[in-house]
Amino acid sequence: MRQYESRRIVIGAIFLIVGIIFLIRLFYVQVIDSHYKLDATNNVLRTVVKYPARGLIYDRNGTLLVYNEAAYDLMVVPKAIEEDFDTAGFCALLEITKEGFDQRFNRAKNYSRYKASIFEKEISARSYAKIQEQLFNYPGFFVQTRTLRTYPKRTAAHLVGYVGEANSKIIENNSYYKSGDNIGISGIEKHYEKVLRGKRGQEVQMVDVFNRPKGKFQDGAFDATAVSGSNLKLTIDADLQAYGEKLMQNKKGSIVAIDPSTGEILALISMPTYDPNLLVGRQRSKNYGVLSQDTLKPLFNRALMAKYPPGSTFKSINALIGLQEQVLTPSMLYSCYRGYSFSGRKMGCHVHSSPVNLEFSIQTSCNAYYCNVFRSIIDNYHTAEEGYNVWRNYVTNFGLGKKTGIDLPNELSGFVPKTDYYDRYYLKGKWHSTTILSLAIGQGELGFTPMQMANMVTAIANRGYYITPHIAKEINGQPIAEFDSTIVRNETGIEAKYFNEVVEAMYKVVEKGTGTSAKIDSLQVCGKTGTVQNPHGDDHSTFIAFAPKENPKIALSVYVENGYWGSRWAAPIAGLMIEQYLRDTITRPHIEKRMLEGNLIGTVPKIASNEGE
Repeated sequence: MRQYESRRIVIGAIFLIVGIIFLIRLFYVQVIDSHYKLDATNNVLRTVVKYPARGLIYDRNGTLLVYNEAAYDLMVVPKAIEEDFDTAGFCALLEITKEGFDQRFNRAKNYSRYKASIFEKEISARSYAKIQEQLFNYPGFFVQTRTLRTYPKRTAAHLVGYVGEANSKIIENNSYYKSGDNIGISGIEKHYEKVLRGKRGQEVQMVDVFNRPKGKFQDGAFDATAVSGSNLKLTIDADLQAYGEKLMQNKKGSIVAIDPSTGEILALISMPTYDPNLLVGRQRSKNYGVLSQDTLKPLFNRALMAKYPPGSTFKSINALIGLQEQVLTPSMLYSCYRGYSFSGRKMGCHVHSSPVNLEFSIQTSCNAYYCNVFRSIIDNYHTAEEGYNVWRNYVTNFGLGKKTGIDLPNELSGFVPKTDYYDRYYLKGKWHSTTILSLAIGQGELGFTPMQMANMVTAIANRGYYITPHIAKEINGQPIAEFDSTIVRNETGIEAKYFNEVVEAMYKVVEKGTGTSAKIDSLQVCGKTGTVQNPHGDDHSTFIAFAPKENPKIALSVYVENGYWGSRWAAPIAGLMIEQYLRDTITRPHIEKRMLEGNLIGTVPKIASNEGE
């Protein structure tokens, strides 16, 4: 009996020990080690991110500029990949190399062996159709949908911008973004990212052993609906934008056109440009590399970032400052001849009659006249520093040498030197009006963007003020002013009465002065030509203009790099832009043909001319 009792105790102890071992193991598996739980969850449940459709973008007339097309992200759970996985067949299906597979798979494993991450991003609908048929053969992989931007007009690349994947720095600084999310990288897409992006959702699915969806988990109790982004209507005219890009093809430079009464940007052109569809989808990285190495710098937004001296277009501003400061009157005469000397400094000029009054000085773009005007402004005060600060304040009031506040990223401020700049360069108290005389004709240290120059001529067209320039017009049908309090009226400090003489003179520039190539029959165009000195090559051609003279509907600046005189390229381009916008027709096809066929990127011989500025 004792023998049987002893055996019973031993057997019971063995069962007890085995039971305890199982309990400990179950506790470890279910509570401490999440490995099996994650395996089980991934075999049964799948969380699929529902990316929202980004808001659509339209031009001012309702023309669609940016919309979305369906695309697919191929997701992978590394732990779910079986040992006998057919890597060769999978690579053939995706049209990638074995090295490419390893690189993507290792990246996914480094993120997490148990959580899904992107293996291949932004697969087109056409490619996905082929992949979908075979995907069940590759457990561990599944697809989630997203959208890709599409640009049907293929224009306004710098203005609209593009979308790219949020990098680690963005994700670290902004809790909204996760790995694989897209974000606006440039242009409107970046500035209005929060408006356009919408709100991410999710769907928790049940899947079978073949990785096939079998419905929603708990009838969608854990799902969240994605919310599409807001639609955006822009101020630009798509037809005018496209026409300006055609006129500027095979040239480097910029056109910026504004509606003076509202500050709305009608066209913002930077050339050379690129097809915005190149920076979409799986080929984006490759195409970006090619574009970034292009010596013509198609990614560089000249409209907002290139800084040029204003050249003779700036003479209108010096005339207005002189009138406001009462050191100049419309009838005041100054002599001019070639080689005119100012305290030993010679100033070249064009061949024209002398002496010169205000109207004729703008009409003929007389350098000597504006050297005298500039000196009278500076020398009207006790010291050059005091006079210069007064002059500089007027200049910056026109929005020059500082950011305009346009609703686009990466705008540069330009440059109007402060007095300490000259104090360092010439020593304090050792410089005076003739030292900095090149500012009188828009040269020297001045550097303005085409955006600032368009804003400047807008202030002239409005006779003394400008509205903060902006690209967005409406968000989901609501006026942008309801969302943006920075769109305000900005005063120049020049009284309206002084603009009449300058505006009339700018009208004469186009009617019978240096800007006749911008002349349009029965339409009063006001403008000013400029030839911008370029120490690195041929001079730049520039022109500012607005029309009509009364109640203007468009104001613009045009820069054509290495275009020589303002009258040769910039003025006719400006005239064509004005006619296209105001009349929707071109009455001077011979000028249009010359602009469209002009090539300044290749080798163009410099031809002697008496065209002047």
